[in-house]
Formats: sequence, C-alpha cells, structure tokens
Amino acid sequence: MLVLVINCGSSSLKYQLIQMDNEELIAKGLVERIGIEGSVLSHTTIGKEKKVIESPMKDHEDAIKLVMEALVDPEYGAVKSLDEIDAIGHRVVHGGETYKSSVLIDDKVIKDLEACISLAPLHNPPNIAGIKACRELMPNAPEVAAFDTAFHQTMKPEAYLYAIPYRFYEKYAIRRYGFHGLSHMFMANEAAKLLNVDVDDLKLITCHLGNGASVTAIKHGRSFDTSMGYTPLEGLVMGTRCGDIDPTIIDAIGEKEGITDEEVNTLLNKESGVLGISGVSSDFRDLEKAMKEGNKRAELALKVFARKVRFYIGAYIAEMNGADAIVFTGGIGENDKYMRSLICSNMGNLGIKLDPAKNEKTDDAVILSTDDSKIKVLKLATNEELVIARDTKSLVEKMEARK
Repeated sequence: MLVLVINCGSSSLKYQLIQMDNEELIAKGLVERIGIEGSVLSHTTIGKEKKVIESPMKDHEDAIKLVMEALVDPEYGAVKSLDEIDAIGHRVVHGGETYKSSVLIDDKVIKDLEACISLAPLHNPPNIAGIKACRELMPNAPEVAAFDTAFHQTMKPEAYLYAIPYRFYEKYAIRRYGFHGLSHMFMANEAAKLLNVDVDDLKLITCHLGNGASVTAIKHGRSFDTSMGYTPLEGLVMGTRCGDIDPTIIDAIGEKEGITDEEVNTLLNKESGVLGISGVSSDFRDLEKAMKEGNKRAELALKVFARKVRFYIGAYIAEMNGADAIVFTGGIGENDKYMRSLICSNMGNLGIKLDPAKNEKTDDAVILSTDDSKIKVLKLATNEELVIARDTKSLVEKMEARK
C-alpha cells in the first residue's frame, strides 16, 4: 500500500510518500514559510537529487497543489500519476473529546473538525484545507485523520483539569488536551532505542520545538503532563502564539484597544510570541540573524523563548521526581544548536550538562550531553508521518475487509 502523509503545521507542511508493505520511504518534502515571504518547497524522491522550488504560497491549499505537482513531475517526481497513491493520512491537531484515535475521514468528520476550529485556530483550518485539497485532487483515495490529542489521554485529572468550576468540564469538556502527541509518542520510543532501555522504565521530557512548540513529561511510556492546554495557545512562547499569560490581559487589551474578543484571540495566536516581542519574524533563523546584526529585541525574543522551555523542563523534573533524558526535536529542536545551548545553559545543578562539541553534530539521533551528565540530552528527528502512515494502513485495510 502506497500512503501519502500530509502534516500541515501553522506555517509549514511536511509530507512523506511511504510504501507500507515494508515501510520504505519513497519521497519526502518540506514546505516552509507558508504565508511568509520566501516560501519554498524542498522535495526529494529517494535515489534522485533534491529539488528546491521557490514559489509564493499564500496558504496551505497552494502548498498542497505544489506538492502534488512535485510528486508527479517527470524529472524529479516519485509516481507517474496520483492514481498510484492508495491512501492519504493527515495529521489533525484537535478533535475535541469526540475523537480519541485515528479515523477514516467522511463529511461528518470534516464538519466535526470545523466545529473544533476555535480550539485550534492556527492548525485546524490548514488541516481541513489539506483534506479538502486532497479530496479535490485525489477523489478516489481514502483519507485518514490522526489526532495530536490522543497520546495525552493518559494524563490524570490533576494534570488536565483547570481550577475553574467543575461544571464547565462536565458541560463543555474544558480541560487540558495537549498536542504534538504523535511526535511526543514517537520521540519516547526512539529515545528508548537510542538509550537501549525499555520505554516503560524511563522518565523523559520531550521538547517538540518549532513554530508551534510544546514540552511533555512522559513517565513509563505515557503522557504524564504537557505544556499545551485546551488549545495550542497555552504553554511555551511560540512563533506567533503568546503561550502562558494572565487571563485578565485579554480584557485589558480588548478594552484599551477597543477590539473584540475574537480580534484579541487572533492577536494572541497570530501576532504574539517571538514575532510580537521582536517585531522581526516568527522564524528563528531570521531572529538569530537579526540578533547577530545587533537587534536587541530579536535577542530578547530568543531569551524569552529559551527561559520558558527551561521553566517547563524544571517543573517536569520536579513533577516526575527526576528524569532520565531530555529530548529535542522539531525544526528548532533538531536544527538550532544555539537555541539548544541557550536552553540547557546553567542547568548543571539539575544534572543537565550539554557537551558543546556534541551539540554541533548534525546526526538525526545523537546524545548531546557530557558523559557525566546525570540527565542525558538527546536530539532526534521526529517522524509523525510514519505513525500516521501506520494508522492509515490499518484503517484502510479494515475498511476494505468489510467490503
């Protein structure tokens, strides 16, 4: 079975074409800076040279169309026709309490996802746009939604409940859901392999750091606590999201600026984070370049981000009574050696010692800490796409068996 996995982030799109008979990667790619100047697609068909395509992409629909064109390109593509692709798996950020596992997509599922847009305003719209674009381009291919919230269903009530009247949880299911679950689950299992320890015997802190970012405490292979909450707005400072703030700030901004709650929500989701602090960009590469050129607000934005990641790492070490390893992944976690160094600085008393030489390594899976570091520091390339492809294959096979 040939499965195409689509993973839409807030400003990016990753994809993999996988032959699931042997889980062989056929092609992969990354679209970056969607909706930002300098949009680019990097496509690789295994065995062929990488192709970089610079093209304006105003939204995720534009990105999907460019991906499909790359997949069937006679020179650097992977298939002669889109009809060769048997199924499509989509990463979907939020399904509320309705969906606790992956599901085949139909009209009802799309309507349910649209109803959840308020819970994930940056992600559900591009997720839905990706689903609809694939439906249009490949109407005969079954589609599967894999949810980021499922992994965190193992959190205990004291971790997922908010200190608001309990009736709001009972009536409206207002609670911490957590996100990036596909990535955090994958990281936990891969970290166990790298450390040669059973995942059930580990206490891990996984840091998925990208334009959207979250930290998760994983105890014995299960989500124990996580930084994102009812929506992906809570937790860390992010590319354009504010993260943790005093809730009364919302009323204060609305009153002083004369704007609606919806407009404040948009501001907190799309105009805040490191973009809001720096006034430069939501892209950390832009910020580090600006910092080197003397931009103090760009430098401040990076320091604020690093501090918040350290805050959650320290909290989760306390909550789990220790940790065996801290794992970095995501566009920033995997590739930004400066940010990893900044996060891990001055944490020696917690048993975290980053080795500067090892931190320079570009391997997909590597231990970055010193040999005497009590808590190991790991860098891993996440593979949410493989998790999604496995669920897609399983659900499509069950569907075909029922026919």
